[in-house]
Amino acid sequence: MDTPDTLIDERALSKLRWRCRRGLLENDLLIEKFFLRHEATLTVRQAQGLTDLMDLSDNDLLDLLLRRKEPAQLAEAQAQASASTAPALEVLPLLRPAPQVS
Repeated sequence: MDTPDTLIDERALSKLRWRCRRGLLENDLLIEKFFLRHEATLTVRQAQGLTDLMDLSDNDLLDLLLRRKEPAQLAEAQAQASASTAPALEVLPLLRPAPQVS
C-alpha cells in the first residue's frame, strides 16, 4: 500500500497530467511549470492535492494561483472545501509563481 510520501508511478503521473489539463491557457502554463519542476519527486499526497485543486473552476484556480484569492475566499462552499484540503494546501505554494520583487 502506498503511503502519502510514496512517489507516484509513471502511469499515475500520466493520468494526473491528463487530469490537470485546463481550459485557460494561463492555468495550463503554470501547471506545466509545476510538472517541469516537480514531476520527478511528486508524491501520492501531492498528487491528491493537485486532484483536489483540479475540481475547481478555471477562474477559481487562476485566482488561487495568482494569489488574488486564498481558498477561504472562494465564493462557493464546495470550491472552498476542495481548495482547503491538507494536500491541496501543501501543493498550492508549489504551483504558484514566485512573487515578483520590486
